[in-house]
Parts: sequence; C-alpha cells; structure tokens
Amino acid sequence: MPPATTPSRHERLSRPQHVAEAIKTWVMENGWQPGDRLPSEVELIDRFGMAKGTIREAIRILEAQGLVRSRTGPGGGVFVHRVSDERATALLGNYFYFQKLTIDDIYQIREALEPELAAALAGRLSPAQLASLRAVMADYAEPAASAEQERDQHVASLRFHALLADISDNPLLRFLIRFTANMLSDITVSRRLYVQPNRELWASGLDYQSRLLAALSEGDATAARKVMTEHMRNARRLMRQQEAVLTQRFLPEGQIL
Repeated sequence: MPPATTPSRHERLSRPQHVAEAIKTWVMENGWQPGDRLPSEVELIDRFGMAKGTIREAIRILEAQGLVRSRTGPGGGVFVHRVSDERATALLGNYFYFQKLTIDDIYQIREALEPELAAALAGRLSPAQLASLRAVMADYAEPAASAEQERDQHVASLRFHALLADISDNPLLRFLIRFTANMLSDITVSRRLYVQPNRELWASGLDYQSRLLAALSEGDATAARKVMTEHMRNARRLMRQQEAVLTQRFLPEGQIL
C-alpha cells in the first residue's frame, strides 16, 4: 500500500472556507480597496457556482476575519474592509495568551528590531514628531510617587516606543514593534511588575530616550542605533530583576547581565 499522506491545508478547508479564500484572491486580483463594494450575492453565486448558503457562510467567515463588512439598507451590501491595527493586535495577543511569554522573549525581539528602527529614522523626524515624543516623555519626567503612578509611567514609556514605530514607513516593522510594546505593557500590568518603584529603571530609561532624541534630531544613525541597543539591554536586565524580586525568585548567577 502507498504511504498515507497528510492532507494539505487546502484539502482540509470546508467548502465555505474554499469560497472565502477564492473571494480574497479575487479581491486582490481586481485591486479592490477598503470601501469598495463586492458584487451582489446573485453574482457571487453565479461566479463561484455555489449555493446561497455556502456564499453566505463564506461572507460570514470573511467578516469574522475583519476583511469585509456588511451594511443593510439603501446603499448597503458587502464592502472590503481594512483590519485595524488594534484588531490585529488583539487577535495576535489572543494567540499568545496561553504561551506564557517572558521578559526575555519580548526583549529578544525588541533588541533585534528597535535599534534598526532608530537608525532608519535618524534625521527624518520633523519638529512636530520630535515634539510629540517629548510630550510623551513629559508624562514621566518625575519619579513615581505611588505604585499606580509607577504603572502609568511604565505604560507611557512604552507608548514612546510605539509612537516612534508609527513614524516608520515599513508597515511590518511598525506593527511588530507596536505589538511587542503592547505585550510588554500587558505583562507589566497583569503581573504587577510596577508595585515596587524602580528608580534606576525610571532614571536610565529617561536618560536613554533623551539621548536617543538628540541622535535622531542630529541625524546620527550610528549613535541612534547604539543608544537604542544599550537602552534595550539595560531595560531587559532591570525588568528581569524586577520580575525576579516581585515573584520571589532568584535569577541564576549566569543570567544576571
């Protein structure tokens, strides 16, 4: 007997899923953009040779994925829809919900991506963009006076990095950096890593960000990359120590940087 083969993903799809994938391909081939209306249900039935129920289920699948949106009434129909960054972040965050991400997991990604982002943006920020970043830093210009303020400052400092990512013209880099910043913010809050104020983390983070803005303003890509690399490594070390203290664990000596 011939060896059994594992069905491909295409073979495992149900009929409505096949149609949903075909519609996505069709949308791409036609260059339709968010807001464009899909052909009517009758036209879809005719094009794909499927029953009304199959077409409707395919549209429901695409709606669940956030790729189309239905509107009723005059001028209604099914329209191409752009998945928002917030929805994409939430969906991906759900995937990692049970993955038990660690501080090291997140900073491994941050150390790889954020220094390159900083280097790419050197000399490209407008006065308004630099002012927006300084405005975020004003939210933690002074050390926290309470655990709640410490929490808010942690979140605000990560918003600085998300805002920096927003300026990038690389959509994948922008999304990944914003996503890791969001995950770190969630971990900080959910694991209560803020309950013991950390003056060193606050002071060093503010200093690194100030130096980074200077390098970005001066157009010095080498300095921007270096400052961001040091910033990520230092934050990783201090956050690991913070987590170890608050969970009453001790880091192995070889892991303390």
